[in-house]
Amino acid sequence: MSGKSRIHGCYVLVLIPVWVLLYLYLGDLVNYLINDIINLESGARITETIRFFLYEVPKVMLLMTLIVFAVGIIRSYFSPEKTRKSLEGKPLFVGNILASVLGIFTPFCSCSAVPLFLGFVEAGIPLGVTFSFLIAAPMINEVAVILLFGLFGWKTAVIYISTGLVIAIIAGWVIGRLKLERFVESWVYEIKSGSSGLRDEKLNFEGRIEYGITAVKDIVSKVWVYVIIGIAVGAGVHGYVPENFMAGLMGKDVWWSVPLSVLIGIPLYSNAAGIIPVVQSLIEKGASLGTSLAFMMSVIGLSLPEMIILKKVLKLPLIFIFIGVVGTGIIIVGYLFNIIY
Repeated sequence: MSGKSRIHGCYVLVLIPVWVLLYLYLGDLVNYLINDIINLESGARITETIRFFLYEVPKVMLLMTLIVFAVGIIRSYFSPEKTRKSLEGKPLFVGNILASVLGIFTPFCSCSAVPLFLGFVEAGIPLGVTFSFLIAAPMINEVAVILLFGLFGWKTAVIYISTGLVIAIIAGWVIGRLKLERFVESWVYEIKSGSSGLRDEKLNFEGRIEYGITAVKDIVSKVWVYVIIGIAVGAGVHGYVPENFMAGLMGKDVWWSVPLSVLIGIPLYSNAAGIIPVVQSLIEKGASLGTSLAFMMSVIGLSLPEMIILKKVLKLPLIFIFIGVVGTGIIIVGYLFNIIY
């Protein structure tokens, strides 16, 4: 073990009990700060807004740091190259399932959509299987799961993961059955294997620890601003929007609320860190769970930057079909959970 890895390992051992203590007593610390040190008026709107913000920001950051580190270690076993190889030669529906599951654990962002797409096409992976991966990877990621678990509980997190996987599997399967390869730019099929830039690295366990630490630095540094902005908006909604205000706009009894929320969400851009705290506050004010999940999925899963980047390799008809198929799946999920809950 290198000296650097040994030091990092010691830091992890020391910080785990500190993390546990902070997480367990965070609510008491915030209440002490609000009630005894700042001495704000109990029950006032501004007080509850500040309390919500001061509690949720460190809670989410604590959860994010721990789970991103753990998932970072897991992800070190699932490089894009290994993912590509594992999908080669798989039949269509089996490939859709495997691609969707692997999408959860594979490092992915909008900027890597094109090289991953190229690598999959070069390897002869069916178009529908490739889309299952491209849908699952950004929508079902550790940040989304962390925030949903921290703000809503494990049941909602499981619902989100399950429905996200179903959408990725079915949408990819439908796209595959439609035989839409003619809407892929012709130059994509002409490039030589190995030119996509996907690399595979062999890591020992110390290297995987470093990978987890690097994942924390990279991901947290990119999303902390979104966390703060999202929770700030959520805190404002929590403190100032009247109870049940959103019921008339996003309630389960409003039949058009689900498709409208998806249509509004498609052109918007936010990651999970920015949108989930807002969704939490909307639900508190009367928005239904199904409508809120549909809105969140459309914002995360159909992001405008990813569509713009994919335009480099896909023709517009395929992009619109992709949006239509995934959007329809999200709408069905929204109605389903409005009926169940």
